[in-house]
Amino acid sequence: MPRTTTRASQPDWTDPDCPVARTVDLVGDRWSLLVIRDAMDGARSFTEFQRRTGIARNILTERLRKLISYGLLAQRTAPSGRRQEYVLTDAGRDLFPVVVTLRQWGQRHAFAPGEAHSTLVDEHGTPVPDIVPTGADGTPLDSETTRVEKAR
Repeated sequence: MPRTTTRASQPDWTDPDCPVARTVDLVGDRWSLLVIRDAMDGARSFTEFQRRTGIARNILTERLRKLISYGLLAQRTAPSGRRQEYVLTDAGRDLFPVVVTLRQWGQRHAFAPGEAHSTLVDEHGTPVPDIVPTGADGTPLDSETTRVEKAR
């Protein structure tokens, strides 16, 4: 079971009571989510992560250690038995909707109209529909229809 990050193991939370801030503290740097993205896309070895991202070896080493220590990746012996590989934990796989939502935001706002970009498709080759948060009754939610209740 992955280690859960607590205040004791991460004493420098940007905003200790905010789940968004804690998540950004864990995976909000320039490279961590790209490593998670590539692990979701099948990367397993140090070499694969480096090739896919172009990240410097020393930075990749640090990010992999961080993601393992936070319980988002685990290291195991590859089926060949000759090297170690990195695999997503349940906590790492739970970031899938986050990565999809970032991708969809990027498709809408980070490309010029008609500019080519990769597309996430399901097992049948159909583009994945937009992720939209909904209330218990199925009504779409946004920043106008929700509020944060602060911790007491």
